Amino acid sequence: MNDRIRSFSERARQIGPTLAARAAGTDRDGRFVEDNYALLKEHGFFAALVPEALGGGGATYGQGVDLLRELGKHCGSTALALSMHSHLVAASVWKVRHGKPGDALLRRVADEQIVLVSTGAGDWLQSNGRAERVDGGYRLTGDKHFGSGSPAGDLALTSIAYDCPVDGPSVLHFALPLAAEGVEVRANWDAMGMRGTGSNSLRLDGVFVPAEAIGLKRPRDGWHPVWNVVLAVAPGLYMAPYVGIAEAAAEQARARVAEQPSEVAFLQLGALENQLMVAHLALQSLVDQVDDYDVTPDVHTSSRALAAKTLISEATIAVVEQAMTICGGASYLRGFGLERLLRDVRAAPFHPLPQARQQVVAGRVAVGLAPV
Repeated sequence: MNDRIRSFSERARQIGPTLAARAAGTDRDGRFVEDNYALLKEHGFFAALVPEALGGGGATYGQGVDLLRELGKHCGSTALALSMHSHLVAASVWKVRHGKPGDALLRRVADEQIVLVSTGAGDWLQSNGRAERVDGGYRLTGDKHFGSGSPAGDLALTSIAYDCPVDGPSVLHFALPLAAEGVEVRANWDAMGMRGTGSNSLRLDGVFVPAEAIGLKRPRDGWHPVWNVVLAVAPGLYMAPYVGIAEAAAEQARARVAEQPSEVAFLQLGALENQLMVAHLALQSLVDQVDDYDVTPDVHTSSRALAAKTLISEATIAVVEQAMTICGGASYLRGFGLERLLRDVRAAPFHPLPQARQQVVAGRVAVGLAPV
């Protein structure tokens, strides 16, 4: 391992105090973490997962997860927005490692430091919007939700519903420049937590996409193998920030117990430590399963990844809530910091898939059925 790779988490720790100092202000104002994005670019974090052979940082999958976890300890919004870019990069790394197209996009991330935006959480299986076939391609109309990092984004990897006259209800997947005519990044992200992620909607008003830009056309109903690839690499990256948030809350709880020790406080802190271990073990299971992109994605890897995501969601929320119990009434004050961590960590369950839907998938896969 060279020094360049080894230093990613160390550099995240170094810039951590700067991110932490800005976090309360961006949260209070609901302002995108633009200054932090400039700092991330300066340190090469957007290209960290791109292989060195393609001009990137050459970080392993596990190192990318550690980077996002460390950033999450200091600013959840910055870490989560970066994770949305990073999981798209990771999917392309998997493709390249397995002989599929993706190197051109990775070279752009490395050479141009372009920022990728995902709308997958809002689209999921059936997508939305409408595509109309025209000469040379398609005209797109619709609103694509939860485009984290969109104020600084360059390229959206998204999808849209298409009523194909030959194949029936379909979904088209494609890359869309945010500077394209008819694309509007709406300033409509006003949320309870993760307020600095800039997760705005993208409005598409008659946007033209050439036919050759369509990377995948799939049936709108049912499970497609593309989701196995996504779920193999994405959850570890977009859940890592939440583990970092839980670690930050745990540090505050430990400090309070050290200052005001009691048997009750030790019991409460012990319960917190148990939940934090659950989060760490579940996150490590995601890293282990990816096996630095040697994973062969299938419905079983998808089901296990979704289950780990649920465990992380439950455990990280429990950690922050227990930290607030330990720290008492002061934790209810904004200036204390835990209140923001609680609001941020509460976003965890809304990433694909929410618990009830995840458990349906787990049950179906366990008896040999398709996930949906």
